[in-house]
Amino acid sequence: MRWLSFRAGGRERFGIVSGEQVLDASNYFPSLKEAIAAGDLPRLVNKLGGARTFELNKIEFRPPIIAPDKILCVGLNYKAHREETGNTATDNPTIFVRFGNAQVGHLENMVTPKESNTLDFEGEIAMIIGKAGRRISRDKAIDHVVGFSCYNDGSVREYQRQTTQFTPGKNFVGTGGFGPWMMTTEEIGNLDKMEVTTKLNNEVMQNAKASSLIFGFAELIEYCSTFTELVPGDVIVTGTPAGVGAARDPKVFLQAGDKIEVTVDPIGTLTNPVVEG
Repeated sequence: MRWLSFRAGGRERFGIVSGEQVLDASNYFPSLKEAIAAGDLPRLVNKLGGARTFELNKIEFRPPIIAPDKILCVGLNYKAHREETGNTATDNPTIFVRFGNAQVGHLENMVTPKESNTLDFEGEIAMIIGKAGRRISRDKAIDHVVGFSCYNDGSVREYQRQTTQFTPGKNFVGTGGFGPWMMTTEEIGNLDKMEVTTKLNNEVMQNAKASSLIFGFAELIEYCSTFTELVPGDVIVTGTPAGVGAARDPKVFLQAGDKIEVTVDPIGTLTNPVVEG
């Protein structure tokens, strides 16, 4: 199933995509995060036969998880991207955090900040936690995942590289695209076959399969759950392939009027127009 959060009829809602319509599930839980936490998504599907519907092309998309407890992002997790940035291999994943108010949904504007003209794109696969856990073993890790989505970890490179800490450059408001929806894990099937492609103004800039991740999905859950308890609705953004704008010659940064798209096959395409802040 494809679950999404959206705004329609003057309020925040969530539901499932059915063809060109959305079946509204908001009468059962206040948000998708709370429905996930209740472990009720499969039963909830069966209750939506007579649900209110909205036209998919008329809703306002929101990030699938609007207010996650945690957004944990993974840096340098494809070998070719690590090499293009000049970084060396590490024994453990590089983890940084993104805040919820830095996110935007599908078709919402990504915003270039007034402080810098170095907003870069990073197409990624986002993993959404469905079941809480601490010190989760690798062989049980995927049992804790409810689904996956597309992510654009927009990065203001100038601020990212002012010190050894990534956080400022990763958290300008309106720079993190997330959506358009979450596809449940069982519907995806073979997770390693997922493929992420980033297009800037219809030109392919990045492409890689999940099988090329240095630290795979299960490894990331095992590692992250050692230092924090993962809870339903947490988002782990798993890393970007080679081809980012800052590594190109000449460099390519996002400008007002651009269209940036992140496709994760088989999930769908996250599209964001770029505007000035």
